[in-house]
Amino acid sequence: MTKKILIIGASGLVGSTVANYASKNHDLHLVNNKTDFSLQNFPVSRIDLIKNRSGILELIKDYKPDFVVHAVAYPSVDFCESNKQMADVLHIKITDDIAKTCSNIGSRIIYFSTDAVFDGKLSRKYTENDLPNPINHYGKTKLNAEKILLENDTNIVLRTTVIYGWHTKSRFTNWVLNSLKNSQKIHAFTDQLNTPTLVDDMAKAILQIFTKDKFGLFNAVGATCLSRYQFALKLADMFNLDKNLIIPTSSVGKKQIAPRPPNGCLDNSKIVNDIGFKFSDIDTGIDFIYNQSKTQIL
Repeated sequence: MTKKILIIGASGLVGSTVANYASKNHDLHLVNNKTDFSLQNFPVSRIDLIKNRSGILELIKDYKPDFVVHAVAYPSVDFCESNKQMADVLHIKITDDIAKTCSNIGSRIIYFSTDAVFDGKLSRKYTENDLPNPINHYGKTKLNAEKILLENDTNIVLRTTVIYGWHTKSRFTNWVLNSLKNSQKIHAFTDQLNTPTLVDDMAKAILQIFTKDKFGLFNAVGATCLSRYQFALKLADMFNLDKNLIIPTSSVGKKQIAPRPPNGCLDNSKIVNDIGFKFSDIDTGIDFIYNQSKTQIL
């Protein structure tokens, strides 16, 4: 059944990928800020959420979507640590406004959270039942946003980590591949772990959510827990690039404004069981983007 989907942040890595997948069977309205992104004949609105908060709220009330995909956030953890008030406004206050407006008209929200809600001290993957304890401001704002959204038991919060794909906005993979192709050495951390998530898997899981009556908090992540160094090595292997250019590096002593949890690996068992979608392991995910690279130029 066709749904009305409003995608806020439609030009980003997640938003544009969700839009591409959802465009086949759903009615879309796309919201961008500065970056142009259009798709078929679907309407596009240019709204700066911070400067024109009322604009997004009026659009929601006029369009009356079944789902709002809220994919807007500051991507830099360090930026949020240095600009706490700005992070509070975008991540918490604007999310609260959107949540209230959606609740009033019966629209459900799909929101993207983060492994940074945890302190990273566990020696296993985190589940949805583990107690959050963010150690940086980015994680604190995201946790506050989660709480706001989960007050409405029809909303969906997806905690995710290191989203990647064959996409111009896949920052880590593009940095690794472009550097190695240009014979440049890179330093990749060995002591910060995550569960990288293929953006196409995220989009497919969201399509499942559109058609199933699922709600609540889920870890929506890939199946493999590994370091950025291990991730970089796997990329080099698949794309036949020089692994010797990848320098294993400890984060200790490196200048990062915001502290990072050493273990940001999330357990995806709940979403696999409840929604029935299996996220790729890292080898399958990298194979997927390698095959895309043969037919799609970034």
